[in-house]
Amino acid sequence: MTASGTPLPLVLAGPMLRRCSPQRLVLWLAVREPVRARITIAPDEGQPLDRVLAPGPAGLHCLTAGAHLHYLLVDLQFDEPLPQDRWISYVVNLQSLASPEGRWLDCADLAPDLCYPGKTSPGFILPSRVGSLLHGSCRKPHHTGGDGLVEADRLLNRCLEQGALPTGRETAAETVAPDKLPAWPSVLVLTGDQVYADDVAGPMLQAIHQVVAMLDLPDEPLAGADLTWLDSAQTLYRHPAGFYRRETLLPRRKRNDALIEVLFGGVEKPVFTTNSAHNHLITLGEALAMYLLVWSPALWPLIDLDPPPGLDVASRSLYRSERLAIEEFVAGLPEVRRLFAHVPTAMIFDDHDITDDWNLSREWEEVAYGHPFSKRVIGNALFGYLLNQAWGNSPDAFDEDILDQVQASLDAPGGKAHDDLIDRLLRFDHWHYSWPTTPPLVVVDTRTHRWRSESAARKPSGLMDWEALTDLQQTLRGQPAVLLVSPTPIFGVKLIETIQRIFTWFGQPLMVDAENWMAHPGAAHAILNIFRHPKTPQHFVVLSGDVHYSFVYDVELRGRVRGPDIWQICSSAIRNAFPARLLDVLDRANRWLYSPRSPLNWLTRRRHMRVIPRKPEGSPHGRRLLNGSGIGLVEIDEEGVPWRIRELLTDGRMVTFSRREAESRWD
Repeated sequence: MTASGTPLPLVLAGPMLRRCSPQRLVLWLAVREPVRARITIAPDEGQPLDRVLAPGPAGLHCLTAGAHLHYLLVDLQFDEPLPQDRWISYVVNLQSLASPEGRWLDCADLAPDLCYPGKTSPGFILPSRVGSLLHGSCRKPHHTGGDGLVEADRLLNRCLEQGALPTGRETAAETVAPDKLPAWPSVLVLTGDQVYADDVAGPMLQAIHQVVAMLDLPDEPLAGADLTWLDSAQTLYRHPAGFYRRETLLPRRKRNDALIEVLFGGVEKPVFTTNSAHNHLITLGEALAMYLLVWSPALWPLIDLDPPPGLDVASRSLYRSERLAIEEFVAGLPEVRRLFAHVPTAMIFDDHDITDDWNLSREWEEVAYGHPFSKRVIGNALFGYLLNQAWGNSPDAFDEDILDQVQASLDAPGGKAHDDLIDRLLRFDHWHYSWPTTPPLVVVDTRTHRWRSESAARKPSGLMDWEALTDLQQTLRGQPAVLLVSPTPIFGVKLIETIQRIFTWFGQPLMVDAENWMAHPGAAHAILNIFRHPKTPQHFVVLSGDVHYSFVYDVELRGRVRGPDIWQICSSAIRNAFPARLLDVLDRANRWLYSPRSPLNWLTRRRHMRVIPRKPEGSPHGRRLLNGSGIGLVEIDEEGVPWRIRELLTDGRMVTFSRREAESRWD
């Protein structure tokens, strides 16, 4: 019940399909009270299955974060595999544990917009092979220009409207017509920055604080802030500095200057973007509320977006403009919730899920983790990632021991158990995972397995260290094809990487987000050797995001009779964009400076590879980089080769990346 007497919805977020296979079905939900669940699975052909689950380790895991916030992970395993390549409906019914004789409530009845027209329940398809997939990154709520996840939902709606669902068994020749809809997507891959913990609009922060109150999330002591008044989360929420001035919360003593710059500086970045950390999420309650608000429309009708008192004139003006963007974002959330209920969703973090430039260098780590307050801020964001993203990616990675520690931390945030859990999460080394699709989906962690520079603390760390890259090579060994998810492109735009290298040489890697696979010689050499290994897959589809523009490169090894074929496919952003004029300049300059005959190509670490950039159809002046919010759509043939690559833009365009052999060049 809210302060106004309006009852809270039973389902706060979800149901969301997560890891799914014929032998296993994982669903994630957030609810207002403890419940038991009844899951009914009904294939179009075959006998329906019905499971009733009480909270416990067998099938229904429950974690309690507050009086009215409970996380459910439904994890069903089947002796008889579910059928493939056909529609499977499912129904999620919930019954309150407080009234065991009460009626069962259907999630589809509680959220009428959960089902597509003509359907009475959500559903999905388990493909025998991946025929198509959706992917993207970087979804900032207060960016204007539409939401790529809404565009993905529209695509699914069109697939259902055509009456017969393509399953992915069709060949490319059968589906090559430009207006032919793709196979029902096998997976939605979110490659980073699902939330922006470090760049929060004022109206979103206002909504977050109301959600914390209405869900009765526990207060959190904030030891280590070095400010006498900042002793708890509730004190922070009420203080004037809690809105648009959070960079003032750390002490200004000399030993903390670097910490202020690293975590709260809102550092101006003239080459890429300007990020604002003035509303950076701090508490665990804020992190948990943020996810509910960006993934579900359920709580928004209860939110009052009037500005908080005490804002100055400039802040009030900014608040008004951000409010318009947030209201437009909220209008699309019913479609986003529906999308999540119909396609298995794989996720991996990037920096903004936690904080900007997370683990960029050894110096960054030493400064940020050396102060208890910033360590808590980072740890709380990682805690939120575990509950809302990582848990559904790979439930087996989180055994009962760590889940018990999670619950103890939720019971008393800010206490010893909470700090111990943060220490454990910062050491945790199984955020990466694989799904048994065909081809397999292999998701790498490029944030916590860093190859730290030994020569200078300020130099950017390699995105993965030697041990992690060796493990990756073993995972890939013997596979004929693979879908490899790297949040940052392995093969990026050379001019931008050169600019990053120059700023790094001058000791300013933070100014330009100097994070790319080629920035660290050890990591670059190791990842390129994986592609050259004789037991490597013959087909690599590399899915990436991060950079706020989309592009496609076809990559071939030079000097090999039969090396692997590599497709670097970057889709970014779902809801964000690169500065248009700057991107045009960089795109043009990159084509001039790194033309096929340019000697600069031989100065790159990828000089033994042939890179063919694809042109986005309809782009003017030979552009290779596509700007604009949207979602990537990749269609894959029987051998794991992407035969059509498109970007569904929020302005309604469907842009195809076409390969033209005449435009090939040596990289």
